[in-house]
Amino acid sequence: MEYEFYALMSRMRYITRWGLMRNTFSENIQEHSHQVAVLAHGLALIRRDILGLEADPERCATAALFHDASEILTGDLPTPIKYYNPDIKDAYKQVERVSGDKLLAMLPEELRESYAPLIHEEDPSVHSIVKAADKLSAHIKCIEELKAGNQEFESAAAQTLRALQEMDLPELNWFLEHCLPAFAKNLDELN
Repeated sequence: MEYEFYALMSRMRYITRWGLMRNTFSENIQEHSHQVAVLAHGLALIRRDILGLEADPERCATAALFHDASEILTGDLPTPIKYYNPDIKDAYKQVERVSGDKLLAMLPEELRESYAPLIHEEDPSVHSIVKAADKLSAHIKCIEELKAGNQEFESAAAQTLRALQEMDLPELNWFLEHCLPAFAKNLDELN
């Protein structure tokens, strides 16, 4: 029997993000998922090692790698549409669930139980960190676009920053204060 899960996962690079916006550089969900994994791992380490709170950095990073896996089958629905009203939001959550189930069915039975919590992340502590990292990645994209002179991302930058601040997670607040400013620097300023 052939299993198509991994071949489909490799197609994440073909799903572009920010479809309603003029982009200086395009971003696909594979690149995005990698950045979210790095950020989720970092946020969990900050939570555990700096703030002394419980966190599982490896689980957060792995969950982040798969957080948009369902979009391989659904495509990336832009945020203004996805959250336009509660009915659309709920319907899209169902579509994501069905898509995730379809992906899991493309694995050998012996692996499905291991992948299920990654495709359908339900651990609240992991979910909150991955969600924060996902929003943080979106905000960083806005910063990078603004840095490149693309004012199209001005309101998105303000909106994503507000959403991050409203999350009120201590590890996220620490990152916003101590790490986020560096994203506005150019390479020479970072060295």
